Amino acid sequence: MGLSAAIGLLIGIERGWQERTARDGSRVAGIRTYTLIGLLGGVCGFVAGSPLAIALCFLGFALPFGVLEWRRAQRSQSVSATNLVASLLTFLLGVYAVAGNMMVAAGATVVITAVLAARRNLHQFLQKLTWVELRGALGLLVMTVVLLPILPDRTVDPWNTLNPHQIWLMTVMVGGSCYAGYAAIRIGGQHKGLLFGGIMGGLATSTTVTWTFARMARRTPALMLDVLAAILAAWVTSLLRMTALGVAVAPALLAPLASPIAAASLLLLVCAALAYRFAGRSGPHPLKLSDPFELGLMLRFCALLAIIMVVAKLLASVQGGLFALGSISGLLDVDPITLSMARLAGNGITVQLAAKTILIAAASNGLAKAVLGTAFGGWRLGLMLWGAALAAFSVGALVFSAAG
Repeated sequence: MGLSAAIGLLIGIERGWQERTARDGSRVAGIRTYTLIGLLGGVCGFVAGSPLAIALCFLGFALPFGVLEWRRAQRSQSVSATNLVASLLTFLLGVYAVAGNMMVAAGATVVITAVLAARRNLHQFLQKLTWVELRGALGLLVMTVVLLPILPDRTVDPWNTLNPHQIWLMTVMVGGSCYAGYAAIRIGGQHKGLLFGGIMGGLATSTTVTWTFARMARRTPALMLDVLAAILAAWVTSLLRMTALGVAVAPALLAPLASPIAAASLLLLVCAALAYRFAGRSGPHPLKLSDPFELGLMLRFCALLAIIMVVAKLLASVQGGLFALGSISGLLDVDPITLSMARLAGNGITVQLAAKTILIAAASNGLAKAVLGTAFGGWRLGLMLWGAALAAFSVGALVFSAAG
């Protein structure tokens, strides 16, 4: 009963604060009334002996309260149903606190109050939301909530390696990572400079950051060091993201990957910091955002992941074959080989072999990005990117060898 009253009090405080400027008597319910509504729900939950009796109590409250809200809406010419819904939820949570689970009732109350309090932020969010972003979010939700549960969680190929549920789950993980990077840029704003854009862009695709930023350096040579700092920051973010994806699938990969990735990332971070330190402060340079969730890109990733998993399974007994696969696939994208190796680590190949293949793919991907930076940004930027890439991955290889 105390929790029922507390539920009404918390929601009543939020509702009363939202309408604190309204004159007395113009509100149907305020802080006291909501507290009493929660307590009324608790009494009904205590005395009602069956779900039918609780339903009748709910109707006995909802009908007259709905009439009062309707009359208030007519006087104020408002069509908002928020207060009515909040009152009905307060009553039901008061009932559930007594007749159901107290923890669930308390948790739901906090969530409801937070949603009610975030009215202005949610409205501003909707005003800034674009159709492309909404479509991308819906696409990711369809992939996750609709398609993922119905895919068979078993292997379906003659080589006993292709599990549709696991492949799609990995695809969803990468899609979510891409969308998170896009959202971070939108929330932080595009005018925070190239460095911020590089860090956030690395969550989605450091390869795209490399060649798109490199074009800015070719068009405006004064931005060379700014672009270099942003690209190297994207590389660091990409290495950390790659490691996080692999460890999320196979936690045993943390031990062999942590030291070399940390060493390479630290060297790249130092280079990025030096470039940023000596870069000319020529004002903000916004990052042009595109589609945060390209379905075609996700489907190509899924197909590439399946192909790599099959080839990896066939080459699992040949150490050199896996290394060649890692170097070739890393030229295109480091995520498919990382996820496929993580899935096979300890389940077909050793963890050490999987880690070596992932590191080879990361080195191959870094050199491929250096080539793109040279092609799109010119030889001056290319030399600096090549130097940083070779130095970072040399340090990573030395640390991995020493640890092994």
